[in-house]
Amino acid sequence: MRVLVACEESQTVTKEFRNLGYEAYSCDIIPCSGGHPEWHYQQDVTELLQLEWDLIIAHPPCTYLTISNNRAMVNGCKTYTAEEGKILRQDAIDFFMQFANAKCERIAIENPIGIMSTQYKKPSQIIHPWQFGHEASKATCLWLKGLPLLKPTNIVSKGEFFEWVDAKTGKVKRQAAWDMEALKLPRAERSKVRSKTFQGIAEAMALQWGGFNGH
Repeated sequence: MRVLVACEESQTVTKEFRNLGYEAYSCDIIPCSGGHPEWHYQQDVTELLQLEWDLIIAHPPCTYLTISNNRAMVNGCKTYTAEEGKILRQDAIDFFMQFANAKCERIAIENPIGIMSTQYKKPSQIIHPWQFGHEASKATCLWLKGLPLLKPTNIVSKGEFFEWVDAKTGKVKRQAAWDMEALKLPRAERSKVRSKTFQGIAEAMALQWGGFNGH
């Protein structure tokens, strides 16, 4: 079974499939940090989507797809204008759809809750790390093709949260403690930590989707 794990520099999911004997490869435009460069394609994933794969698991960048970024997309921000934001968001949508339209019988696309629910379709399911042994909350959407829903393996506490009042809106906001800690890291490290697949979820993907043939 040949598995492509797209947009994954950590190799968390890739290594779990490798542990079970599958021919899995990660792909990202930056070097891998998982310790196995021999299993890593450091390049644009577009060319790889033209090859034959038994399973594609994709983690397309969510920066311009999240609902929380809607205001910046519409009004612009410090790093881009409203017009530039519109282009950035459309590019992100187009990149996401490359995976949705890939010629592969089994595909899983992962992303936070965002605009793809309306730009594409509603996700097949929404999972959290606390369903897979981690005391943490992170709503993660999965769009699945030819694959079963991912079954929880170890339901634990949802973890701690921080609450505060937004100075601009006056609304109470709530954020998972693990995510708040990640925000204290330098930008490059912060992005890696927040996008990395939780170990329990990676294990479930490999065990439940590895070798699945739809029967």
